[in-house]
Parts: sequence; structure tokens; C-alpha cells
Amino acid sequence: MSSSIEEPWPGDWNRASLGLCALEALTGGPSYGYAIITALEDAGLGTIKGGTLYPLLTRFETAGWVEVEWRAGESGPGRKYFSLTAAGRTELDRQRKQWHTFTTRTTAFLATAPDRGVLQ
Repeated sequence: MSSSIEEPWPGDWNRASLGLCALEALTGGPSYGYAIITALEDAGLGTIKGGTLYPLLTRFETAGWVEVEWRAGESGPGRKYFSLTAAGRTELDRQRKQWHTFTTRTTAFLATAPDRGVLQ
């Protein structure tokens, strides 16, 4: 987690961005669930639970966005590694563009909101 003390992000925000961020976490190469969770938490994106991430990774596998490989553990049980497929990279690019458009529009709306007033 980041070193600054922050309020937790609203759960809805985490859920909305988790898929995009999980795909992004795999751009550096194959990784396993706990390492993905740690990377996201270290980036300051809040606490991610395995019960939230693993079903998402299963959906990615079903969609053909990731491939799965079991690897023997060095000192414990094996780990399930996930790697992006070409389709996963295409999906990541699509989601990045959508996220950028959405956040740009949201930021613009919030910046001008005091000028609009409320219609009654």
C-alpha cells in the first residue's frame, strides 16, 4: 500500500477499475493472483481480496484474454500463473481508451458543476 494515509476508495470505484488494472498488471509478463493483488495494493489502489480477483481472472480466461499455466512452487504448493493473450492485449487497449474518455468527461463535468446549478 502507498505510504501516505488515505481513506479507502469507495468499493464501487475499486470494482469498476479492477478489471482494467488487473489486465494492466499482466503487461509485464505472467503473474499469479497474490502478486497481482500486491502490485495493485502497492500502487495505492486499495485492498483487493482474493475472493474478488480470482473470479475475475477466471472470467478473463473464459473470454480468452488470459492463458493459465500451473507452475511448481519453490517451497510450497504450485501456483496458477496468468498471462495476457493477444485478445487480452486488444481488450486492455480498448478498456484503456474507454477509461480515459470516461475519466476525462467526469473530471470536466466536476470542474464545471458549480456553474450549472440545479434545475427545479
